[in-house]
Parts: sequence; C-alpha cells; structure tokens
Amino acid sequence: MKKYAYIGGLGFLAVITTEFGVIGILPQVAHHYKISIDQAGYLLGAFALVIALTGPAMTLLLSGYDRKKVMLVAISLFLITGIISFLSPPFWLLLLVRILPAFLQPVYIATALAVSVSGADKARENELMSIVFSGVAIAMVSTVPLATWIASFSSWQFSFAVQAIVSTIALIAIYLGLPSMPVTERRSYGSALSILTRPVFIVSTAMNFFMITAWFATYGYFAEYLIKAKQMDEIMVSYMLLLFGIMGVVANWGAGKMLNKNVAATTAIFLSGTIIVPVLLHFSGADTISTWVVIALWGLFYSPSFLNASTYMISAAPDSLEFANSLATSFGNLGVTLGTAVGGWIIVTYGAEYSPWVTVIFGALAFTMMLLRRVLEQRVAAPSRNEGKVERV
Repeated sequence: MKKYAYIGGLGFLAVITTEFGVIGILPQVAHHYKISIDQAGYLLGAFALVIALTGPAMTLLLSGYDRKKVMLVAISLFLITGIISFLSPPFWLLLLVRILPAFLQPVYIATALAVSVSGADKARENELMSIVFSGVAIAMVSTVPLATWIASFSSWQFSFAVQAIVSTIALIAIYLGLPSMPVTERRSYGSALSILTRPVFIVSTAMNFFMITAWFATYGYFAEYLIKAKQMDEIMVSYMLLLFGIMGVVANWGAGKMLNKNVAATTAIFLSGTIIVPVLLHFSGADTISTWVVIALWGLFYSPSFLNASTYMISAAPDSLEFANSLATSFGNLGVTLGTAVGGWIIVTYGAEYSPWVTVIFGALAFTMMLLRRVLEQRVAAPSRNEGKVERV
C-alpha cells in the first residue's frame, strides 16, 4: 500500500538524517571537542558498528511484536538522540546517545519495508520498497544539506535540532497514519537463519559490504574532502550536499524502476560509480565547474546504494524478506564502519586527496563478488538444465 510506504519513507528520512547528518559537520565537531577528524568520525562509525553487530538479532527478537509499536519506539529513540545532542554534551555522552538508536535502526527499516509490501503484488514490491528507500535520497537533498548549511553560519548543534524536528514529524505520521499491525504469523528462528547457509546469499552479503565500504571511504568525510582537497568553504560544502541530494532523488526513483526489470544489472550500473567517480575527482583538480559536475555524478551513482544492496541480497533470499533486509542493513553499516575507519586513517596519514582511491579498491572487490555470484548461480542452474534434456530424450 503506497500510503504505508510513504509513511515508512518519512521515518527513514528521520533515520538517515540522524545517521548521516553529522557528515557535513564533522570538521566543526572535531574543532569544538579538540579532537582529530578520524576521532570525530567515530560518531558515524560507532553508530554503524552497533547496527552491524546487533541488527539481525534485534530484528529477530522483535519480529513478533506489533509493527506500528516497533516503529514508534524506534523513532522515539532517534528523537531523544537529537534533543540531547543539541545540548552539546561531553563527547563521550554525545557518542553514547548516538549509539542508542542504532540498536533499533535496522529493526525500523525491516519493519517499514514489511509494512510497505504487505498485501501488495509481487510485481510491485521493488517499487514500494524504493518509496521507503526514497527517504535516503530525500534526506540527501533536504535535511542533510540543510543541517550543514545552518551549521555553517550558526553552530554545529543546530544540525541536531534539524534531526529532532524531522523525527518528531515522522513520529506523528506513524502514530496517526498507520493502524495497529500485530504479527499474525511469526517465522521460526531456524527458518530465518537457514538463509545463512546459502552460498549465493553469502556472496551477495559480501558484495553489499564491499560496496558500502567503498562509498563511505570518501563520502563519510564529504565535508573534510571538499574543504581540504578542493579548497571549498563550509557554505559551498552545503551547496555541494544539496546538489548531491538532488541527483540522489532522481537516481533513487530511476533505480526503483530499473530494479523491477533486472536487479543484477541495475546494481552493477550504479556500482560502477565506485570506479568512475574517484577517477573524475582526481582529474577535476580544484576547478569549481568540473567539481560540480563530478559531485552531481557522485550523487547519481551513490544514492541508490542501500536500495540496490538490500534488493540484491533479498533476491537471493526472497522467502525471508525482513531478516534478509536486516542483514543487508547490518553488513551495509559494517561497511560504513570500515569505510570511515580506513578513509579517516588515509586522510590523517596521507591527506584527504587520497581517500577516493580506497573507494576504487573496495569497489573492485564488490564487482568480484557479483561475478562470483553469477558463477554460483550458473552452477546451480546447470544440473536443472541437464535434467530437462534427459527428460526430453
């Protein structure tokens, strides 16, 4: 049902605003707390690591509860995080309150996706899922650059005020717009966990991990990279985030349509950006117009990455949508953790201009996993074709 998908997407907007809203203000946070940029990156990396380590377990544990209540509790935690963070507590406390909602982030996403496709035809599932994931693209064009822009002329704390406001709106929408949704049929833990024994699913999970790692090696330090490597000021960075987001909305819409036709091809097309964008960033130098063009392409290739990763993994386990998606979220966020860790280390050790080359390395690994899945699928299909030939004889 489209109404449920749009409400789920609004909640996803709040989730992404909280998780990625810090990207544009990391330099200011580092300066305020007198820490290095890679230490400030813990605000992003630790959040993602908690998701990676606890996501699937939390999703399984809460899979039997009323879906509306689960979504309300999850968004409430994001709201509390925004309020406390706005008060600029000590860094250890800021890090702690950032981590708390991470326990329920994958639960929210898996639940919102399940709600959006409930009662829908199989042919429309990818389209409805893309509506939920549009919250990512909309955040990139609205709340994330808005938070960075406000912080550029006021204070970084106001970035968290934006997050709190969006979470409040999402909370009201879920409370008023969704009916009570008790789970009538709960799958056993054993049947859900059985997908972990499937080689094709395991390889698809590795592809997701490497793809997100590739993107976040550079995107996790978007502001730091543009300031240090491209000599931009904070206001110009907010404009770059806006352009990035506009292209992301277009890309997310297009990816939803393309995934309905061919999941693997669509994923490969957008994954190619992990090779193309770093090369173009290198050759664009400090030229402003060239950089604008490359940022636009960056937003186009990057924005559907979470949608592509989830759909790609779910296509390997269509019988376990919620658990497969929770794993996609967890391993994607494990990629966020590794990407920001490696990217931050490269920036501190060698300089911001070298971080895009990490994207190329992990992007190549992601392509390798796609090729391996193709080989595995062909091996599975070969005996079936041979059996068919024997029968015809």
